[in-house]
Amino acid sequence: MRPLRGRFNLGSLARIRGVLSPVVTPFDAELRPDPERFASHCRWLLDQGVGLAVFGTNSEANSMSVAEKIALLDALIDAGLPPARMMPGTGCCALTDSVALTRHSVDRGCAGVLMLPPFYYKGVADDGLFRSYAEVIERVGESDLRIYLYNIPPVSQVPISLALIERLLQAYPATIAGIKDSSGDWSNTQAMLERFQPLGFDVFAGSETFLLATLRGGGAGCITATGNVNPKRIAELARRWRDPDADAQQTALDAVRSVFQQFPMIPALKAAIAHYAADPQWVTVRPPLVELDQAQKNALVHALQAAGFSMLGPVRAGQDSPSVDRGRQERPVVLD
Repeated sequence: MRPLRGRFNLGSLARIRGVLSPVVTPFDAELRPDPERFASHCRWLLDQGVGLAVFGTNSEANSMSVAEKIALLDALIDAGLPPARMMPGTGCCALTDSVALTRHSVDRGCAGVLMLPPFYYKGVADDGLFRSYAEVIERVGESDLRIYLYNIPPVSQVPISLALIERLLQAYPATIAGIKDSSGDWSNTQAMLERFQPLGFDVFAGSETFLLATLRGGGAGCITATGNVNPKRIAELARRWRDPDADAQQTALDAVRSVFQQFPMIPALKAAIAHYAADPQWVTVRPPLVELDQAQKNALVHALQAAGFSMLGPVRAGQDSPSVDRGRQERPVVLD
């Protein structure tokens, strides 16, 4: 392994913690990414106390090209949004695509990258997955690269084992920074917390359903789809998880998430944003996904209203969220 180069020592950097959202990607009528709507939604999320895990599962990242993702990341940063609060998804099936996205994210100063394993081939041995991550690290060759592994076997069908995490940490202790565990199996998340969090390996739950349990177990927070629509309340629990009403807060979050889980998640998130922002273009998804039909949209809005839900003021494209200073490099979301 060749020595990694970098502008500063990785250990001197603040870790991103708390709540992040895999930001949904808006598309225009021609199915092109819409950078203006994207930036407006990201500003609103930051204002609610939530970091930006752009190009995640709920971002439809694997329906976009490398060039499109690079252009969107550049649009956000060039608009003044702070890369210190960004964790772009950079894991692709093609090694060279993962390297290109990861290198660009590091060059633009992002706090870390969230990296899927290569997921097209199933039944791959840990040796192959280790080689894949190692090749990305070696080819990027930057000491300020921080990789957060992305374990989502219900979708990828390629799990990241505890043994693989241990091996990666032994080989690249300054680069392998943590994991998003979207296994949906609390015992798996708990095992990661017990074995690796004490070593400085930050564990993020893949849903706010496990946020309180993760924080009580010493974890870093969560990276959650419904952070797109319920960010302020989720971030509130991350800040106040030691308070006496923390369990009640968790129950309230679970009630909102259960509404969205009655529908295909990505189209439902976009339908909610379109409704509460009064911006119908937001409903658009890229094939192979399909939008909610009118009956589904009506049912979603009715269920959210019955739950007493509000998005607390999402902004439309062209509007600025008032308390986010574009020129300020904000600190990562940090827990008390």
